[in-house]
Amino acid sequence: MADHSLSIEDALAAREAQKIPVPEEVQEAVRTLLRWSGEDPEREGLVDTPKRVARAWKEYCEGYAENPAMHLARTFEEVGGYDELVLLKDIPFHSHCEHHMAPIIGKASIAYMPTDKVVGISKLARVLHGFARRLQVQERLTAEVAECIWENLKPDGVAVVIEASHSCMTARGVRTPGVSMTTSRLLGCFLEDARSREEVMSLMGY
Repeated sequence: MADHSLSIEDALAAREAQKIPVPEEVQEAVRTLLRWSGEDPEREGLVDTPKRVARAWKEYCEGYAENPAMHLARTFEEVGGYDELVLLKDIPFHSHCEHHMAPIIGKASIAYMPTDKVVGISKLARVLHGFARRLQVQERLTAEVAECIWENLKPDGVAVVIEASHSCMTARGVRTPGVSMTTSRLLGCFLEDARSREEVMSLMGY
């Protein structure tokens, strides 16, 4: 039987060829930042950094290339009459703040009260990631996730709570590590009915 396995060199070349091309002006922008920071972009450890940084940022911001609402297009109505709370808790995510382009690392809990249809639970996480993979502020991210679910699933209520650490505060500026920020957006019954609000916040752990 013929051996169709690639050599290490050929495998690395094939992987490199699959990577997205990086415009020279983007690479030069990274080199400029390196020089401005006091580094030499031509030294061995930094020669390929401009390409790596550009590709990393393309991945960090891949949410701009999608409409998160598309993940809610397929729904299910055969749920045996279930019309109680649906909650996906402690979904990890990462984003970058639009003010300093520094990492935001956190977790989100997303809940909704269905009416006549539900959505696959992984889709709630996909909606979160679709908005998180953009330059963000946490308050807007929280609102965007909640409103996307509200508008597309037409539930009786939506609750989104996000807790995150911001590197723009922990690693620079005031340099206060160990601090997290919590934001919430409540819509429908979770906003209007105290018992529903208490139930969802209790199940989320707040």
